[in-house]
Amino acid sequence: MTATSPTAAPPRTVVIYRLGSLGDTLVALPCFHAIERATPGARRVVLTNFPVSAKAAPLEGILGGSGLIDQALAYPVGTRSLKALWALRKQLRTLGADTLYYLTPARGMAAVWRDILYFKLCGFKHIVGAPSTPALQTWQTLNAQGELEPECARLARSLCAGGGIPAINLHDRGLWDLRLSPAELANADRITAHLDGVPRLVINMGGKVAEKDWGEGNWMALLNGLAHAHPDLGLLVVGAQEDSERARRVTAQWPGPVVDACGRLSPRESAAAMRQASLFIGHDSGPMHLAASVGVPCVGLFGGYNRPVVWHPFGQGHRVIHRMSGVQDIGVNEVLTQALEALQALPRQAETPPATASRG
Repeated sequence: MTATSPTAAPPRTVVIYRLGSLGDTLVALPCFHAIERATPGARRVVLTNFPVSAKAAPLEGILGGSGLIDQALAYPVGTRSLKALWALRKQLRTLGADTLYYLTPARGMAAVWRDILYFKLCGFKHIVGAPSTPALQTWQTLNAQGELEPECARLARSLCAGGGIPAINLHDRGLWDLRLSPAELANADRITAHLDGVPRLVINMGGKVAEKDWGEGNWMALLNGLAHAHPDLGLLVVGAQEDSERARRVTAQWPGPVVDACGRLSPRESAAAMRQASLFIGHDSGPMHLAASVGVPCVGLFGGYNRPVVWHPFGQGHRVIHRMSGVQDIGVNEVLTQALEALQALPRQAETPPATASRG
């Protein structure tokens, strides 16, 4: 008789509940790394909304391939259908997971306790990170000026509150690693080949929220000022496909090489393309958080859509102009001054612009 080897037990499964789009996913990135460290060898299934909108990438498009998640399940946001919720309950129970990590933005005490009750009915014995107290629902005040903690800090605080996850050091650059693949890096380098060997500036002018739009005229005036001071810089424009037409108009007079990558790169490839940039300029957006995740200093333009600091890019070297009266109240000279100060340490190359600018 031939002995048979015992069948290996399937890996443990855990579920991560995270709603949102590109920026929401990126500010939670340290939490995803912390969960991975706390669950070695586990299969991690993320419960999320997708697609979020035509302009916002689903979470799976940002973390898929990183090893931080293994599968994504659709959460029916806003549904009141008992049939849909029952079907999701069946899916979740089939996973055999007993632990759920709760990373969703604070939406009020009633919402979180409703979620806890539902997930308990789905079979989860342990729910880690649910902001079930007023302190976890709100951002801590950091100083006498009333400055609030970033959303990534509130998420990390909530996740670690029960002691199941060790304290998260948000300044650990490894916790912001997207783990870009060789293929993603190669495709980004291919799309931006016109910028090879040239210091580059990245801008993002698009987005799904009109209140965050600084305006085409302001962008043209800003780039005119930057071109006068730094005609040697290359220019990379990132965004969705529908941002491309504006990108062509705004960059038409740029003296150096230009690559319009709008709609040509996935979010992860956009991060790969930005990793060699000297500076990112853009509004309150997912691409800004992508740039920050790969260590690029940002000049961020914020209006009244979000409270100060909460959604600012995290890390050192960023410069933020935040007008609660509206992003349109930010002057071109203010942004130009911040950008020039950030760029002044760059090595200068030949000041004579090429006769014909290359365009990607």
